Amino acid sequence: MGQEESHSEEMDLAQIQELCILFMKECPSGALHLHEFKRIFGVQSSSAEESLYIETVFHSFDTNKDNTLDFLEYVAALHLILRGNLEDRLKWSFKMYDKDGNGKLDRQEIIHKIKLQTSDVSMTPSEICDRIFELVDQNDDGQITLSEFMEGAQKDEWVMKLLKLDVNASGWVMQNCEKLP
Repeated sequence: MGQEESHSEEMDLAQIQELCILFMKECPSGALHLHEFKRIFGVQSSSAEESLYIETVFHSFDTNKDNTLDFLEYVAALHLILRGNLEDRLKWSFKMYDKDGNGKLDRQEIIHKIKLQTSDVSMTPSEICDRIFELVDQNDDGQITLSEFMEGAQKDEWVMKLLKLDVNASGWVMQNCEKLP
């Protein structure tokens, strides 16, 4: 359902190589810090929403939690965002929502994310959250597990559309790559 769309905007190999070259120029030490990551993607500190998004992206790929991305973490991030399959992207999207890292999403985590990305003006963030839980929380325990999240996103087009910002981050990366020198 969203997988075909996500690959229609894939970056070509030359663009990916350019991002790797930028990494090496920005971080000859091999450790990319958040401020350098923001500079690579042209994120201005004046845009709070974009800044928060890129910080969340950065921390989601910092697998060893040392507040830097090494070259392997950076390449893995680019591969997932630009060429990853739907299942891997959904797992990453779940990780982006799961602020406390407990492996479950609660209403507060969902509402926070909805407030950052919602474009559905006919519903409030709370109404959107209620609908997501109604469609996705299979055991009605007030939390969404990874399996519930993945199953719900793949079987309901409305839920998938809501998650699209994270699932199809390649569009965001490509748009911001155009800002690069």
